Parts: sequence; structure tokens; C-alpha cells
Amino acid sequence: MTMKLGTQGERSTSAARMRAAAQTVAQDDDERGPGPAVMGAKTLTGDTVCDAEGKQLGKIEEIMLDTRGGRIAYAVMSFGGFLGMGDKLFAVPWDALELDVENKGFVLRVEKERLEAAPGFDKNHWPAMADPTWAFAIHEYYETKPYWAR
Repeated sequence: MTMKLGTQGERSTSAARMRAAAQTVAQDDDERGPGPAVMGAKTLTGDTVCDAEGKQLGKIEEIMLDTRGGRIAYAVMSFGGFLGMGDKLFAVPWDALELDVENKGFVLRVEKERLEAAPGFDKNHWPAMADPTWAFAIHEYYETKPYWAR
């Protein structure tokens, strides 16, 4: 399989979209080295996700990439359960998350009750994330603009 890399202008536009994708809380002025403007996905996996009041909601399990579009599609967040047992997984649009540099995690501005009612899945039965109907429903639920429409 070959991937079209596109022109320099297309790559610049895509890079600009990715920079703006996740808002940053308490942005560090020092832009040297990796983070917080550019970070490895592996360094974000396992980070906690808190609500606006700082209460922990869950943690980032995976970061899903749209390989054709060269964008971050979703963060897969675990929530619920005990000691990793019975966790429910949620695909959260990347734009719904804010990077919290000070606390080395993310903020998801959604009430715990709303998250509990969110469309989720278990680790053995993932949804078809490339299905447009599913994707529109997820973005609508979290009140974000679909990443491919930005």
C-alpha cells in the first residue's frame, strides 16, 4: 500500500490543523524540544482525563489516527470498572479534549453522568470508526465539528 504524501502546501495545512486540534490548558512558553506543541502519541497514552473541576473521569488507552487524512481522529478513553476490570471504552473526538500541561493529562468538559450515557464499547467489540454514520453520531454527542470537516 502506498500513501500519497501530498504537496508541501497540503502538509502545512494538515500540520496547522493538528496544532490547533487539541486546546492546551496552561500552555508552557518554552517551545524547545518535544511537547507540549508536538508530542509522541505513546507519551499521551495512559494519561488521565479529568472533568472541568479536576475530578478524574478515566484515562487515554489509544490515540486513533486517520491514516488517509493524516489527522488524529479520536482518543479512546477508558472509564468505569475497578482495577481495569469492566472498563467501558469511549471514542472521544480529539477536539473535545484539552491538554493540561501542568497536570500532565487532559480535560474533557463533560459531566460524569453524560459520559456514563455516552456511546461506548468494550475492548473486544470496537465500532467501525471509519463508518460516517457512527462518526457523525460521536461528534454530535460531544458537540464537536467532525475532524474531516475542518
